[in-house]
Amino acid sequence: MSTLALIVLLTSLGGAVSATIAGAFLLLPERQRHHVLPHLVSFATGALLGAALLALLPHAIEAAGSGNAHKVGLALVLGILAFFILEKLVLWRHCHDDPCEAHAPQDHHRDRASAIMILWGDGFHNALDGVLIAAAFMTDIHLGIVTAIAVFAHEVPQEMGDLAILINGGMSRGRALAMNVAVSLTSVVGAVIAYFALARAMQVLPYAIAVAASSFLYISVADLIPGLHRRVDAKASVQQVALILLGMAFIYVSHSLAH
Repeated sequence: MSTLALIVLLTSLGGAVSATIAGAFLLLPERQRHHVLPHLVSFATGALLGAALLALLPHAIEAAGSGNAHKVGLALVLGILAFFILEKLVLWRHCHDDPCEAHAPQDHHRDRASAIMILWGDGFHNALDGVLIAAAFMTDIHLGIVTAIAVFAHEVPQEMGDLAILINGGMSRGRALAMNVAVSLTSVVGAVIAYFALARAMQVLPYAIAVAASSFLYISVADLIPGLHRRVDAKASVQQVALILLGMAFIYVSHSLAH
């Protein structure tokens, strides 16, 4: 199977499956959803940290050469700043709580506005995920697989929050699920565009990988971890640490076995 075929297969499967799993979770009783979701977020945090620090960055530095390691670091910092700006512009907003406090509307019009905003924002985010996955695959197929796994891990809790916002905005469950799946597939568009664009500029691949790492670091540190701190009891804290370590271990083992 060609690299492009693998990229299209994994991005389309990841987007569709994550949205479908999130839809299935909405069928669970509310109490069970609230019980499972924090565990998914903890695992996703570890997977993102592991992918960024144990897989993506080492590959970026290796591909760029030790003499250009500082340029990789600069790309990482600029990437984090760029994602901060995007979030400030409300183009990228993750929701991992149901209901989401950041999008809690005060009336029907704001419900609908929030639903529309999340569709546009999530479409942009998923297209960017496709770009990151394509860049990873073009550096190393095994790295691409690990990156796709990390993206999938954080997509499920995000899609659950997005579905809650769409339903709260007046959509039926069926339409909300269909729209969420469609928006998730924008990752395929981003991946295909990136594949052909980066193929003509292979020298920028290490820095594209560094930007991918900055994306994962920003999501985990700026978005997921603050949510985990809302639960401060000892039992929850131990569970969070264990699941974060499990997520990191999963990425480390997956990456090691792939090589």
